[in-house]
Amino acid sequence: MAIENPIPTAFIESQVKLALLEDIGQQDLTADLIPVDAMVTATLITRENATLCGKNWFASVFAQLDKNIVIEWHAEDGDKLAANSTICTLKGPARAILTGERTAMNFLQTLSATATRASQYASAVSGLPVRVLDTRKTLPGWRIAQKYAVRCGGCFNHRFGLYDGVLIKENHINAAGSIAAAVSQAKALHPNISVEVEVENNKELEQALSAKADIILLDNFDIEQLHQAVSINNGQALLEASGNVNLKTIRDIAETGVDRISVGALTKDINAIDLSLRFK
Repeated sequence: MAIENPIPTAFIESQVKLALLEDIGQQDLTADLIPVDAMVTATLITRENATLCGKNWFASVFAQLDKNIVIEWHAEDGDKLAANSTICTLKGPARAILTGERTAMNFLQTLSATATRASQYASAVSGLPVRVLDTRKTLPGWRIAQKYAVRCGGCFNHRFGLYDGVLIKENHINAAGSIAAAVSQAKALHPNISVEVEVENNKELEQALSAKADIILLDNFDIEQLHQAVSINNGQALLEASGNVNLKTIRDIAETGVDRISVGALTKDINAIDLSLRFK
């Protein structure tokens, strides 16, 4: 299943350039042991089940090191791979492939881990009319990449940052004076942006509804409270559940009738996928 990658090539190249500088510095001292004209073929496999993500980052590493490296892909971003599946084959100068292997795999194993985690959450709510969303709890500098990985895994993106959505939380409410005041000011300043408000109980939910919030985030509501909130809301606003969400609880949460569930674990509680680059 190929997933469209809307991230500009220049952005990916800049991320990769920094990663290579971090790893290589002035020189790869160990690669110097290899004859300059040595050529190799290498095969990349996954040692565990995974949802693939990060092809463009992986390819950019080797493109920046040596244009003579050729990569033959056997899978696309978004594909579900079984353990020991071949992801790609590389052919080209041994020095450059050795120099780039760790950086390239760092990108692929981290983004595939995010996509794999997202795939697990998407499967957990399969068949239900709910969207599982990521959050801003991402690796610094990796947000755009990780949010792409979330989509590869079958989940959806919340706002990308503070610049493309209004989410009024407890401290904003305290600073503004009330839910009503915060929502009113947000709608006045940003009339074309959906306004979301975080609430901690049904009293605050009713205040947010009265203020005409577009989306209401139900923070740490238990199952009974979520059912009550859905009844109180009666379709007036989009309801988003958040807090205490994991693979064991998410389906019960989804079955309450909320529209969205935001899950920080999609991007922050990940385990890198075990990859292996084998030289022939």
